[in-house]
Amino acid sequence: MYKRLLGALALLGAVISGLCDPAVREQPTVSLAAEGELPRQFDLRSRGEIPAVSDQGDLGTCWAFASLAALSTSMPPEITIPLSADHMTLKNSFGLGQNDGGDYSMSSAYLLAWQGPVAEDEDPYGDGISPDGLEPVCHVQTVEILGEKDYGAIKKAVYETGGVQSSLYLPADAGPDRDTYYRRDTYSLYYDGTAEANHDVVIVGWDDGYSRENFFKKPKKDGAFLCMNSWGESFGNGGFFYVSYEDTRIGCHSVSYTGVESPENYDFIHQTDLCGWTGQLGYGSSRAWFANVYEAEEREKIKAAGFYATKPDTEYRIYFAVMPESGKESNMGEALSEKILVAEGSLKNAGFYTIPWQREMTVEEKKRFAVLVEIDSPGTVQPVAIEYQAGTRTGNVDISDGEGYISFNGTDWLRTETRETCNVCLKAYGTKAEKR
Repeated sequence: MYKRLLGALALLGAVISGLCDPAVREQPTVSLAAEGELPRQFDLRSRGEIPAVSDQGDLGTCWAFASLAALSTSMPPEITIPLSADHMTLKNSFGLGQNDGGDYSMSSAYLLAWQGPVAEDEDPYGDGISPDGLEPVCHVQTVEILGEKDYGAIKKAVYETGGVQSSLYLPADAGPDRDTYYRRDTYSLYYDGTAEANHDVVIVGWDDGYSRENFFKKPKKDGAFLCMNSWGESFGNGGFFYVSYEDTRIGCHSVSYTGVESPENYDFIHQTDLCGWTGQLGYGSSRAWFANVYEAEEREKIKAAGFYATKPDTEYRIYFAVMPESGKESNMGEALSEKILVAEGSLKNAGFYTIPWQREMTVEEKKRFAVLVEIDSPGTVQPVAIEYQAGTRTGNVDISDGEGYISFNGTDWLRTETRETCNVCLKAYGTKAEKR
């Protein structure tokens, strides 16, 4: 007997829109528990790890510039080059134009699908044209979503990994509204209102002793983040400015690109979720199972799987199964019962993780295989990330190319494409195996 799936088909943007909204909930308590021995003041520029300040011009592309700037500071030095915001905004799988805005879930989906990033000199910004056939200069394998207002985690990520992408509210036009919150002579922002975030920046440092007297409206305490903007060097101090720790929006949605690898890490990526995590499914419990079935392009060694943890402190087990030559939904439970445990563990933050397997699995050319995940994500009753079509933003989602399943017990399985009109967000990675 199948348990009833909860109706969790909601766009990720809608799921997170209530976070840090004083009109909806009390202001979250700022957590500094993860700071440890971090210095009271830090500037990533002191390590020479900052790309040049960009200018997005009149287009709504701040999300792409913030993503790529944060990514650049997290890339291995030997492969770090200027990255193309033009390509990210024109060659992703979403149905939005360059002036329609975006967010980290869009940039993450583009990067995790290996659609990019590509070199800036291969696709310069601002001409509205992006050539086909450009290859990514790195493979992004892990994107961590840091806890809401967890300043300790943000500082730790900046110090150990690189810049952290975060959203805030910054009036776009000069005038009284801008001047109410942004002080030009000290390059300082403190917004204490209830408007939704409208801009993405990169946190590249902090100063616990930054005086509250530097702001027009005075916060209760000292302390601010150092942020990199994408409005050119004429804004702020050469493109950089300070944001008070007590700012309403800073740190609510923060992303760290913690797994950036060479493009030679894997030969194959098996995936169907080019738009990534756009909704969730579950059975009214923090536990669930999900699976995808793929076909090997040639003789492959499957070495890793990638999936989303929709909540912090997620525990997982990953399994591999060889599939019959052809199968029907009715016998999938029997086919998936012959599974082999290949990895298990826990994940501190929400986000997308690539998990290398303890045991590589060889699959012959054109043979079908399944990757299964048993997941427990405390704090949600819809722990399985899915991709589905809803409106212009995700209007390009294609569910005809997937064979995904979900289960409440790992025995009874529902086909997600036919039953729930969605793809399961679960990727598999492999390398070429020597031919026999």
